[in-house]
Order: sequence, then structure tokens, then C-alpha cells
Amino acid sequence: MQTEPRSGSFAKCCVLVMMALCLLPGWAAAQVPVSTWHNDNLRDGQNTHETILTLSNVNSATFGKLFAYSVDGQLNAEPLYIPNVSIPGQGKHNVVYVATQNDSVYAFDADGLVTTPLWQTSLLIGAESPAYCTVVGLVCTALQLPLGITSTPVIDTKGKTIYVLALTKQTDGTYIDRFHALDITTGAEKFGGPVVIQASVPGTGAGSAGGMITFDASHELQRPGLLLLNGAVYMAWGGLASQDPWHGWVMAYDATTLAQTAVFNVSADGTRAGIWQSGGGLSADSSGNIFLQTGDGTFDVDAGGVDYGDTFLKLNGTLGVLDYFTPYNQLILEEQDLDVGGGAGLILPQQTGTYPHEIVGADKQGNIYLVDRDNMGGYSSSQNNIIQTLTGSAGGYINSPAYWNGAVYLGGVNDFLSRYTLKKGLLSTTPVSQSPTTFGQGSTPSVSANGTTQGIVWAIDVGTSLRAPCVLHAYNALNLAQELYNSTQAGGRDKAGNGVSFIVPTIANGKVYVGTANQLDVYGLL
Repeated sequence: MQTEPRSGSFAKCCVLVMMALCLLPGWAAAQVPVSTWHNDNLRDGQNTHETILTLSNVNSATFGKLFAYSVDGQLNAEPLYIPNVSIPGQGKHNVVYVATQNDSVYAFDADGLVTTPLWQTSLLIGAESPAYCTVVGLVCTALQLPLGITSTPVIDTKGKTIYVLALTKQTDGTYIDRFHALDITTGAEKFGGPVVIQASVPGTGAGSAGGMITFDASHELQRPGLLLLNGAVYMAWGGLASQDPWHGWVMAYDATTLAQTAVFNVSADGTRAGIWQSGGGLSADSSGNIFLQTGDGTFDVDAGGVDYGDTFLKLNGTLGVLDYFTPYNQLILEEQDLDVGGGAGLILPQQTGTYPHEIVGADKQGNIYLVDRDNMGGYSSSQNNIIQTLTGSAGGYINSPAYWNGAVYLGGVNDFLSRYTLKKGLLSTTPVSQSPTTFGQGSTPSVSANGTTQGIVWAIDVGTSLRAPCVLHAYNALNLAQELYNSTQAGGRDKAGNGVSFIVPTIANGKVYVGTANQLDVYGLL
């Protein structure tokens, strides 16, 4: 049936109504959750369903700080976002979840419609207190802060469960790690949890006794973001302030029974080789393979050993080693603390060309590695048998890359944020664009976009002292030289809380969430 065309005024009215709806808190045409570190198990850091924030409205005239939520400790963990959560007695809310170094987990209304927490849960039990590394005579940071929940939790959206790893100090002075499963609607413990982290593996390495290495929470810090994969939660550890003896550990727990299902020690016959990745989560591809990068420590696989210091590792779901890549100059990296474990690996989408399955990572020396996931290259004492090794930042990398629309984004220490393009599975040998400003500790960027358009790269500069407000930056993703916004442009209006090392911005439903030393700052359209 033919109908009369709408009048111009009626059509304009419809457009205005739809625009108004899009700007209403809690309404979005295609909301997506951010349920894990850097958006997904590929660790690409991209939200390609962002329809509210655009290249034209992210500027200091129309975009800025909307509100902030106070919390009881530092936010090292990335904020996570779940839309349309039914909170008992409080109705449905878009919810942002944050976890603090003081062993607390908060659920806040993500749109600022409720000024107090929807719920708050302390993971301290009885007379326990948050763990401080100074208790064992060490200095973790210049600020002497607790180390409670350092890693980013992970959320099972179908099961409505948030998984958290918390380090606490018991009344007898010992440290203990516990694995918690909390209901995302109430914060209540699930599945009979929490469970205490315990593990032993055969080994003759540092701290061994009777041919066994036993996990010791007072020497290990669980830093990388948790990974939820095929019904299991994976977690990894490195040294607690480098207090020997310590090792790199990886463990798997069943997501519904909380039973331990697998354990792997990266340096069972050696020492160290910790997994910290600046908080970046373990990566996983669509085939269920797990990827991680280790820090300085013993490497002897080339001589028939079992120790994987300074190595890219590929594991199966039961934590068996499938493949690896170790740089030819591993010994120099180890001796000079230039390890490859300073960030998480970015699993790229399938590429054209010779190598369809690739992963990108970088080291503290400033090298960028493009590795074939199907044949990682192993170790050679004379050269890297991988797809590409590029010289990147002179300051090195202690952070992770992001991906969007055929480009990889990396930020080195005291360096510019850089964009590298991909063509037939190869990276451009130099950046095609860079930010106009440098980042004191580098930055792990995130990207918002509407599919392949309206790409915006978000990055946080925490400076070098961690005693000053961090700065949120936004750049045109196709040309980083074009800065759209930063949180100092409007004077003190958009001032953020003090910086925290390795924090990552979360972008969802028209808002940007930034964790700081004592608050969650929320930015959006004014």
C-alpha cells in the first residue's frame, strides 16, 4: 500500500525524538557489556557498538566529567559494565563494577541515577586486614598502599557472576589468596565460595622442598586480569615486590564448582619468570588456546629444561604448553630487566597473507613482536624466527596494545601514543600517526567506534609521580595527531582523581569510566 510521504517538519521531529532518546541515561540502541579486561578475550580494547560518542561531540564544549563515586581504596582493576541488571528492591540499572586494593567490590549505577552504591561487599573475613608488602619489609610503591584486589575481575553475564581474586592478611600475619564468585545483583557469595588458593607442583627451583614447589601468597601477586573461558576461570601470578623466592604461576578453577582444575609453574626448576603484564589479562583465541607473556627469570627450554623466562607462551585449557617464542637476546633482556612480560598479547582478527593467525606483544626494551600463533618460532640464539620484530618506543613498553579497523595502537614510556597499520598481516614499520602529547608511564589505550566509523582512541596519562590527577585523552583513531579532548581543557571542571599505574579506560553506552586512587570518575556528554 502506498502512503503519503512525511512532511519535513514531522520527519525532523522524529529525528529529534530519537536523538533525545539516545541521550537518555540507560537507553541505547545496542548496548554491549564490558565484562572482562580490555573488552574481550582477544584483549583488543575495542567497543565497536558505541553510537553516542562521536568525533564531533567529544570536545570540551559538549563532553566532560559528569560525576564521581568515592571508594575505599585504589582502583587498579579496570571498571566493568553490565547493562540492565535487576537489583533486588531497586529495579533495573546499568551497572559499573569496581574492585579496590582495600578488598572491596562495588556495584554503582552507571548513569549516576543513584548516588550511593547499589551494593558493596568487603572480601575481608573476620579480623583480617588488607595485605601490605611493607609488612614483610618491602616497598611496593612510593605510596605504601594495600594490595587487596589488584587484578581485573571477570563477569559471566549469563550466570550473573563476578569472579574476583583477593589477597588478605590474616591475624597471624600470614597472607592468603581467595577466589570469590559473587552474585552481580547482590554481591553475595555463590557456589560455596570463597576458596583458598593452594597449589604444589614438582620442581627443584627456588623455594623448593623435597622436590616440590608450593604456592606462597606472601611471595606472589595476582596481577593479570582474570580470564573466563569454556567454563573455567584462569588466573596468573608474578612476584610480590620481587620478594624471592617467587615464580610465575597459572591456575584454572571451575566456574561453577570453584574446584581447581589445572596448575602450571613457569619456572619450576628455576626462579621468577613471573606473569604480571601490567594488569593485562591472559589472552585466548576462538580455538580455546591461551596466551601469556612472562617476565625475567630462568630460561632453559632450549637445553631441555622446563623454565620459560622472557617468553610468549601458548597453553591449552589444561595448561599444557603447546608452543612458545623467546627472543634471541633473552639473556640480555633478563640481565637488564627488559622482559617481554610488561603487557598482554593482542590477538588480531584473521589476516590476509601468509599468516592468518597472529598475536602482537611488546617488551620493556621497546621491541614490538608480531608472532604467528600457529607456529610461534621457539628460540634461536641468532635471530627471532617470527613474522616481524620492530623497533618501537625508546622508552620501552609496560602496557598493552589495542586494535581497531586494521590498526594497532601502542603507547611507550615517556613517549607518544602511536598507530601502526596492518596490510596483509604485516605491521607498518613506523607509526603512521602519533599523539601530540607524551605519556609518562605509557598507556594502554581503549577504542570506541560505531563499527568502522567514528573511531576514538582513549588513553590515560598517569604522569610519573602518581600523586597528581591523571589526565584522560581522546584522539581521532584514524589520525592520532588530532586530539579531540583532554580533561585539562576546561580548567578544573573535569579534573580526575590521582593516577594509578596501568589503569585502562572503559567506554560503554556514551560514557567513559576511569578508575583512580580513591574514586571512579565518569565522563560523558554534558
